[in-house]
Amino acid sequence: MVDSGNDFLNIDKGIIVAADVNTIEDLRHLADLSSKVPQVAAIKVGFSLALRYSLPTVVNTVKEVCNLPVIYDHQKAATDIPAMGKPFAKVCSDAGVQGVIFFPQAGPKTLEAFVSSAFDSDLVPIVGLAMTHEAYLQSEGGYIDDNAPELICKIAIANGVRNFVLPGTKPDIIKNFSKNFLTPIQPAIIMMPGIGSQGGSIDHAFEAAKGHYPFAIIGSAVYNATDPQKALKKFAAEMEK
Repeated sequence: MVDSGNDFLNIDKGIIVAADVNTIEDLRHLADLSSKVPQVAAIKVGFSLALRYSLPTVVNTVKEVCNLPVIYDHQKAATDIPAMGKPFAKVCSDAGVQGVIFFPQAGPKTLEAFVSSAFDSDLVPIVGLAMTHEAYLQSEGGYIDDNAPELICKIAIANGVRNFVLPGTKPDIIKNFSKNFLTPIQPAIIMMPGIGSQGGSIDHAFEAAKGHYPFAIIGSAVYNATDPQKALKKFAAEMEK
């Protein structure tokens, strides 16, 4: 077995706060809340803030408030031609991002190029295998072949990837990958969105990811709560069970 290590997030389970908020002020407030909850391992930012304010400004705002690593989720990166891997990685690295999420639906050459470019730029590549919503895979009524996530996983592992995204709303998929396709690198780091507002449960998701490092990605269930701090602490307490 290959030990994935976990120098990136530093803890063996935790919460990644998805900061899909609208303003820099909201981001600063959410980063401040996150810094006060030890179970929070990272802040994930997306294209909305990056396009509105610029990615360097967004990353610097987080860094002014806390020392948590910043993950950039371009929603969805790595759906371009392979040659765009290098410029994408350079933009993210120059902005101060530590991890980048890829959903490499454009094929294996794109996956390989974006992953290698991330490593070359000292970024942690995080590969998405399936999404949280209904009608994603063909068996659910979607466009993506049901075998595609397995193929993506195998190629990603062969290229050195140890961080993956699996849907927190679909524990059966998490369990399948945990017990089968991710065993060569056990423990892998499994990040699971869809917890909270989309109906995913920390209990079910973490149980399905047993044997690996599980991380719940939680966003609107925290920042849209009447008391965001209380909501975040509640998720942290659930995780500690």
